[in-house]
Amino acid sequence: MAEEFRIEHDTMGEMRVPADALYGAQTARAVENFPISGLRFPRSFIRALALIKSAAARANGERGSLPADKAAAIERAAEEVLAGTHDTQFVVDIFQTGSGTSTNMNANEVIGRLAAAHPNDEVNRGQSSNDVIPSAMHIAAAEATRRDLFPAMDRLQASLARQAGEFADVIKIGRTHLQDAVPMRLGQEFSGYAQQVAASRERIEMALAGMYELALGGTATGTGLNAEPGFAATVIAEIARRTGLPFREARNHFEAQAAKDAVVFLSGALRTYAVALTKIANDVRWLGSGPRSGLGELRLPAVQPGSSIMPGKVNPVIAESLLMVCAQVVGYDAAIAWSGAAGNFELNVMMPVMAYDLLESIALLAAGSRNFAERLVDGLEADRERAGAFVEQSLAMGTALAPEIGYEKATELVKEAYRTGRTVREVAREKSGIPEERLNELLDSERQSGTG
Repeated sequence: MAEEFRIEHDTMGEMRVPADALYGAQTARAVENFPISGLRFPRSFIRALALIKSAAARANGERGSLPADKAAAIERAAEEVLAGTHDTQFVVDIFQTGSGTSTNMNANEVIGRLAAAHPNDEVNRGQSSNDVIPSAMHIAAAEATRRDLFPAMDRLQASLARQAGEFADVIKIGRTHLQDAVPMRLGQEFSGYAQQVAASRERIEMALAGMYELALGGTATGTGLNAEPGFAATVIAEIARRTGLPFREARNHFEAQAAKDAVVFLSGALRTYAVALTKIANDVRWLGSGPRSGLGELRLPAVQPGSSIMPGKVNPVIAESLLMVCAQVVGYDAAIAWSGAAGNFELNVMMPVMAYDLLESIALLAAGSRNFAERLVDGLEADRERAGAFVEQSLAMGTALAPEIGYEKATELVKEAYRTGRTVREVAREKSGIPEERLNELLDSERQSGTG
């Protein structure tokens, strides 16, 4: 059955619009102009955009800029969009006009049709795509970070810290340069992982400060033309009230619209967390490598068969999944950094892709962190016997002898142990001249690993 259309017009002429669509000619024209990827703005962005429209309608009604009944109708329609009732009507590709004007007009047309209001003159009153789209990006990113990412990071940090306690008495060999180093405790290693997550959260929290500044009120270039004095402050106060977040008007509207440095900074903090997670996930899968021919100091939970040909093989698939998340986030950050440099004079013209990549990074890191905690870290077990055996075999045990007999003589003992295949303890007992009781004290792996 052929799709039915209606004819609508914009300032460029007539357009065919699907008969059942809530949007109008400008959205239909954008769909025709940008058949690029099939990617659309996520729910978090549409919600933030609708929140702006709702708060703006209320402000316009309260200030007398719109008739009270018209403002109320726009606010009601915007609330329907905010709730997700009309997500299927947001049909414009991410790769569109760099200001996001097409998506702003998509929202204006949908809300306008629901409210019987003019999309430009009434729904968009006091606004421009140039201050609405960056504000929606900031709101959506700040909300998603606090709602989704921070709880997931807290969950992972707690899981790693709990395992640090569980493994506090497990003595193992440390490794630097992928070579044996002095003994340490597995719990100490995991405490480092927990701190990496905690420190990453602090960095992201710091980066959010810039996201609380909103460009609303700057309109086209930052001058505020066609926005009445006090309009933006009223809208932003309503957004802050509803979100519970400290949003405020930008200190400088020209910076807020010409540059996207706050977005670049937040993305950089997210990338840093992805780098930290990469280190943690790689360490865990290496420590669990084997089970018989690898390191095998950790036993990873078996979550699925690992091979279509090798019976009984189990792979570290949860860690691998997280590593791919991290690779994607690092790629998104590169795109965001490149896009942040693409501001020309009074406007950045890469905002849709920046918004999409930033929100995807937040969502991926949140889901990846939670999954890593629940399906891998929580189920980790230590192979205490294997870890202890590595310690006794390690040549780095000779480090504890250096203060007693000197670095050069200790080196000779270590080299002989390596050459003959014996342990440092065996060679030192024979050639160091250190009394047995003192030798055992020096080579006590618990003493070497400290208490931290």
